[in-house]
Amino acid sequence: MKTHRAPFMKAGKHAFALALAPLCLVSEATFALTTVREDQTIDASVALDSYQVLAGATLTANGAATQQIQLRAGSALGFSAGSMIATGDALLVGSGAVARVTGSTIVSEGRGIAAARTGEVGSTVELVGSTVTGRQGGAAVASNSRLSLSDSLLRGDGAGSFGVRMFNGQLDALSSQIIGAQQGILVNADAAVAGQAAINLQNTLVEGQAGAAIVVAGSAAAPASAKIYVGNGSRLVGSDGTLLEVRNASSAEMTVDNAHLVGNVNVEDGSSATLALNNRSSLTGHLDGVSSLSIKDQSTWIMTQDASVGDLALNDGNVQFGQPDAYHRLTVENLSGSGTFVMHADFSTGQTDFLDVTGQATGNHSLLIGSSGKDPEAENQLHVVHAASGDATFSLLNGRVDLGAFSYGLVQRGEDWFLDGSRKVISPGTQSALALFNAAPTVWYGELASLRSRMGELRLQGGQPGAWVRAYGNKFDVAASSGVAYKQVQQGMSFGADAPLPIGDGQWLVGALAGYSRSDLDLSQGTSGDVDSYYLGLYTTWLDKQSGYYFDGVVKLNRFENDAKVALSDGDQAKGDYSNMGVGASAEFGRHIALDNGYFIEPYTQWSVARFEGKDYTLDNGLQAKGDAVHSVLGKLGSTLGRNIDLGEARVIQPYVRAAYAHEFINNNQVKVNGHRFDNDLSGSRAELGVGVAVSMAERLQVHADFDYSAGEHIDQPWGVNLGLRYSW
Repeated sequence: MKTHRAPFMKAGKHAFALALAPLCLVSEATFALTTVREDQTIDASVALDSYQVLAGATLTANGAATQQIQLRAGSALGFSAGSMIATGDALLVGSGAVARVTGSTIVSEGRGIAAARTGEVGSTVELVGSTVTGRQGGAAVASNSRLSLSDSLLRGDGAGSFGVRMFNGQLDALSSQIIGAQQGILVNADAAVAGQAAINLQNTLVEGQAGAAIVVAGSAAAPASAKIYVGNGSRLVGSDGTLLEVRNASSAEMTVDNAHLVGNVNVEDGSSATLALNNRSSLTGHLDGVSSLSIKDQSTWIMTQDASVGDLALNDGNVQFGQPDAYHRLTVENLSGSGTFVMHADFSTGQTDFLDVTGQATGNHSLLIGSSGKDPEAENQLHVVHAASGDATFSLLNGRVDLGAFSYGLVQRGEDWFLDGSRKVISPGTQSALALFNAAPTVWYGELASLRSRMGELRLQGGQPGAWVRAYGNKFDVAASSGVAYKQVQQGMSFGADAPLPIGDGQWLVGALAGYSRSDLDLSQGTSGDVDSYYLGLYTTWLDKQSGYYFDGVVKLNRFENDAKVALSDGDQAKGDYSNMGVGASAEFGRHIALDNGYFIEPYTQWSVARFEGKDYTLDNGLQAKGDAVHSVLGKLGSTLGRNIDLGEARVIQPYVRAAYAHEFINNNQVKVNGHRFDNDLSGSRAELGVGVAVSMAERLQVHADFDYSAGEHIDQPWGVNLGLRYSW
């Protein structure tokens, strides 16, 4: 092993400088250094020194502290767990040389790393878990050279410095940081070597502390070119808000893949840039001079001001026109593919975002225009899209725009598309208000059905007092003719107890009940509501065993807690809630007529009245709903046919069927939404059919099951189920 200490030879110095042109990567200073002519290993025990490694030799440093290290053509360096501190450039790597730095620190008054070339032969540097700081810049990469970073920091900390300066070389960075006091990455031209700089960033931060994150700048005689990949959570940060700057007749191709960027792309006249957003990426910022923009895989460009783009190609991509309180204009030369434009419009002021395609527009595109709980002040038309030529189609995502009490449509006239204020239907917010105010009667009557079955049990055992519990469920389909169409599924439980009332002939029973039910309302397309009902009541029944006449009476007080969840046309959700009270009474009069062989028939009539408190509430998007007090007067005429089958030992089975004709008389319940008046109408007739069975399992224990169905003008009940248990004393 031979080493040689000598002043840096001038001939060698100039030869090395030429090899690294146009970077000028070596220091001009003359200094003493140790020359490594064959493989050599150093460690922490060696004195602080500088090294030059000649062709064919490898320097291995484990835990060593050194000054500058120069790798001549064809040499190699393995540097781990050490430090390198230099007054000039720290690590200079000649053509064909390879350097690997692991777990180390490099500090330089010049450039931390210089990866050079000779002719078209470049060099290779790999940093793993290391930190490099250079006063002039973190690293310089010549054409055909490669710099790889992994879990490392590369910084230029002097005024005007770069994180990385490169020509037509390659930069790969994984889970690293590249920071420049001026630019993060500076790409310049190399007139001597044709090619393109390649930058591959994976989960990496690139920051320009006094300029753009990435600058591509050549000259008219020697334009620079770069292909940039920003992937997997990488970030670009420019102090002036610029992510990418392309100037001096240069060009850049940038692909953003699974990353979210905030900042601008500025392309100077005479330069060019293309941009692709892939794999759920997003870019929030201004694009100036971008010749081609591709957005796919649910990626999104969020505009911050008016912009123009050459060719815009969408493939399941989105363009968002800023925020709701700002309106922008996007001018596109040519539009293709299929995607969504997220826009906003204000009928009251006539302001709107606008898409202007000056050339050819093709493909199928959706407009997602922001919703509002407030009504337009005028039913005017808003111009939202113009396409000079082509066969493109535009439609509203979800088929509507929700603005206050109504939803509006899109109309095409020639080469233009308008949001039409005259084409409207009631909005989901209005539908939810109508449904909630309409649901109280069906909630109340669904709860009442369980009590009616309880009274039937009393007649089975001749009016014996006892305690009972009921579980029940009902489904109601309300037709659009009632004011709004929705489906209501109710589940609940009632319980109570009764005792003899010692008056008259002693055939009276009086009882108290309590219960809870929950009703879920489905208005389709994601809009829903729910009603939590808590209730208390009193009931009485009278039965004359001799004649078979009977009377059932109920008074019930409810508290309703109502919630609305409104799916809006722009994908947002509005919410609102309110509470109200309800009270009602029901009276049924009929006769139990015994027939032969245990059969019986019970003709009856039932009349119910109820009133539900009116209420005002506001959705969190500003929609205001006011419901008048809701009234109900329901009359029924029907009959029950059944049979008591005596099994002995106090066991009786009573199957039965019931049919009835019902009519709701009230048809003028009204709701106001943003001042617009709507009618809720459950009036009309319906036919009811029920089947069930009551079983006395012992002298004091009974079980009960009841199944109901009804069909009518405004409301159907596809099914109702009632299951119960009572114990007599």
